[in-house]
Amino acid sequence: MSTSTNSLQGVPSSGQTLKRVLGLPSLIAFGLTSMGILSVVAVYGSGTEISDGHLPAAYVAALVAMLFTAHSYGQMARHVPVTGGAYTYASKAFGSPAGFLVGWAMMLDYLFLPMVNFLLFGLYFNSLFPDVPPQLAVLACLLLVGVFSVVGVSWIKRMNFAVVLVSVLVILAFLVLAVVNAPSLTLETVVRPLTLGEGGIAPVMAAAAIVAFAFLGFDGVSTLSEEARNPKRDVPRGIVLSTLFAGLGYTLFSVAGSVIAPDWHSIENLDAAGTELMQRAGGDVLMVVFVLVNLCGLVLCGTAAQMSVSRVVYAMGRDRILPGALAKLHPRFRTPYVAALLISGVSLVSLVITLEQAVYMINFGALIAFAAVNLAAIKVLFVDLRLRGPKGLARNLLMPLLGFGFIGWLWTSLAWFTYLLGAAWLLIGVAIFLLRRRSAEGRPGIDFDASDAAPDQVPTR
Repeated sequence: MSTSTNSLQGVPSSGQTLKRVLGLPSLIAFGLTSMGILSVVAVYGSGTEISDGHLPAAYVAALVAMLFTAHSYGQMARHVPVTGGAYTYASKAFGSPAGFLVGWAMMLDYLFLPMVNFLLFGLYFNSLFPDVPPQLAVLACLLLVGVFSVVGVSWIKRMNFAVVLVSVLVILAFLVLAVVNAPSLTLETVVRPLTLGEGGIAPVMAAAAIVAFAFLGFDGVSTLSEEARNPKRDVPRGIVLSTLFAGLGYTLFSVAGSVIAPDWHSIENLDAAGTELMQRAGGDVLMVVFVLVNLCGLVLCGTAAQMSVSRVVYAMGRDRILPGALAKLHPRFRTPYVAALLISGVSLVSLVITLEQAVYMINFGALIAFAAVNLAAIKVLFVDLRLRGPKGLARNLLMPLLGFGFIGWLWTSLAWFTYLLGAAWLLIGVAIFLLRRRSAEGRPGIDFDASDAAPDQVPTR
């Protein structure tokens, strides 16, 4: 690999390119909707129980830890401003085989993340309209997301802003009403959840491993490098700032939850803790508004996730690792519509799987991608580009190592079933890669070992 920065900053040349329409605010909004601002409610009950009422402290720990990985994504996005995210970064650092496996594993995260949103949409919609089967709502959400994915970011960015704004207003309303209607508001009730309890740091860190998954989605910003107007500046900032803002929002929400329900044992249904907290703070009106806004957020979160995976598939098709037809762009919207439609077809699986099964697969793929990007940052920036010195040592070696260490620790929290399914998925990926490589031998223009080339040197159809 070349050791000059410029050798890593080209964009693949092809007949059509993705449309550069995104500025920093749009990228931050995309990151926030990818994570789902209101997703804090999904893990509030389990996180509070594991941390023994110290969920805000767990969120602070998870935020600090995830910022290290977000930093690695940002650094790589600055020096490799090409769509594809972790797949592209691993390819540049370790070669096509490693890049393909990381991209293949990452697709578990991106493939099943929309499904989680579809399934949650079905559950929430059914709670408002019990006569509508959840599967019908899931299918409706799936089709809507498919249309949005083809239409592209020019339209979706406006909707992202609207949902982010309304979600922030709901959270602010909850924060204010939680303080106003708190059964007993003292400095102790506010500060205690942010400190360690009788169990020490162990319960807090165990909960941090759970709530860290609420941050999944910030990496999707890195897949929009070819649709950002100034990718080298704005994509790194969008990744880090969306992670930071989401973490602060999660922490404030969990503090307000501790204020409105200081004894977490009093929560009747921990699985639905979010709606119960909303009802305690603002009554049925706030609860219904919360559910409606959450439904809209789930649609856009699913869209953001599907747009991310379609761009990973697009990048792999453009690099000839997957069939080249997947790299086709829509003539009007200039979006990877073939890849998007393929993902919609795969997402029909959400009609027959459970929410728990989908979450298992997300965790496996995301952690592989996060670990690979931390290592890629060290390989590309510290080793290849020799960006060292005092700042380089901290930013390009120590911080990625800390990020990798935390991701490695998160691996210990996964269920055994996750490892089994993940290993099977990777074996399928290895088989596909070997078959594609064998079929490419002797065909001009396809080189599976050309990963050391600059992005603008990657062969395309």
